[in-house]
This record gives sequence, C-alpha cells and structure tokens, in this order.
Amino acid sequence: MEYLTAKQARKAILDIGQRMYVRNFVAANDGNISIKTGDNEVWATPTGVSKGYMKKKMLVKVDLEGNLLEGTYRPSSELKMHLRAYRENSDIRAVCHAHPPVCTCYAIAGIPLSSPVLAEAVITLGDVPVAPYAELGSEAVPDVVAPYCHTHNGVLLANHGAVTWAEDPYAAYYRLESMEYYAKILLITDKILGRQNRLTKEQIEALLAMREKFGIKRGGMPFCTE
Repeated sequence: MEYLTAKQARKAILDIGQRMYVRNFVAANDGNISIKTGDNEVWATPTGVSKGYMKKKMLVKVDLEGNLLEGTYRPSSELKMHLRAYRENSDIRAVCHAHPPVCTCYAIAGIPLSSPVLAEAVITLGDVPVAPYAELGSEAVPDVVAPYCHTHNGVLLANHGAVTWAEDPYAAYYRLESMEYYAKILLITDKILGRQNRLTKEQIEALLAMREKFGIKRGGMPFCTE
C-alpha cells in the first residue's frame, strides 16, 4: 500500500473532522484523527481544538514515538493510542477516535456491540468489544486497545467513547459511522421494540465469507446463541 502524501493526509483530516463535528460525534474539543504518511511519520489533530474548526496550520506531524516533527501546536495526549495501533499492525494507516452518543452509552454501560441482527454490521464490524477502562492520556489507554488491532476494526472504550482504524482514513471514519448506526439499531430493537430476530450461525458464516471476498482483513465474530 502506498502512503498518502502530506497534502492528501492533511486535507482528509480536516474533512473527517468536519464530518465528525456536524454528525455530533464530538463536542467541544473532543476526538482525534491521525493518518500514517510514512514508515515513521504520522499527521494528526492537535490538542484543544474543535474538530469542526481546524485549519491546516494547526495539524502536527510526529514520529511513531510521539516526537514532534512539524507543527506549532501540541499533539493530543490521546495520540498515544493511535501510535500504538500503528506499531501493533503495519496495515493500519488511519485511526479515528470520537464520542458518538449511542456508542458512548454502550461503552459506559460496558455492553459490546455483538448481536448479529444487521447483515452489513456482521460484514464490516463483526462485533465491537469493550476495551477496559483506562485513565485518559495515560499509557494504559494504548495498552487496552493494542490486543484488538489485529482482530477487530475498532472498539468501544469503557466510560469514554469509540475508536476505529483502517487501511485508509475514510474507511476508518466510515467504520465509526457504521458503529454508531449499529448501536442505534441494537438500542431500538432491544430496549424499545424488545425484540431481535438474530441471524443464524449459517447466515453469519455466509456473511463472514463475503467479508473475506470484500478484502476486509479484520472483524470479530458476533455472538451467536446457537
């Protein structure tokens, strides 16, 4: 896979930040976005800036250890989580972290998104586990995310929010959208309608085979009652 250029990466970060903001995935200065543009360089959002009001000059470039290479703003303390994902799995080229409301509610409740009720969710996400709680900005945050970087496309962060990753920035962002949509479907069917017609084991296996054909390398297995 070729890396995006610095110009392409910065443009994508600003665009994705605006999408996060208008969809209410973030409030105030919440959330962060990063894109790997070389073997040892990552462009990322700065700390203390709304994702809906960022400018190119605000973005920062760091190495995989978090050392500032370019920019006048400070990187977010949560960038450690992004950098760990890149070090864990070299296929990952972009990471998005936000606080989509319904996903965050599930994260607070400690409930994974794992019911096989939506075919598209089975293919693109499989299941979304809840990573254990870790103090914001601490080294514990990347530690709790690391185990999932080879097996899943994202996780809920206990009492915090959601994070997704992919081989390109828009795929990472779309997975965040898919995760929030999946959470809404689960909330409505389970808690409001009180009924979920879950897919069978055979139906799930057929969808997982489709996932492989689509070239999706990761994604957990949703919970099956059979």
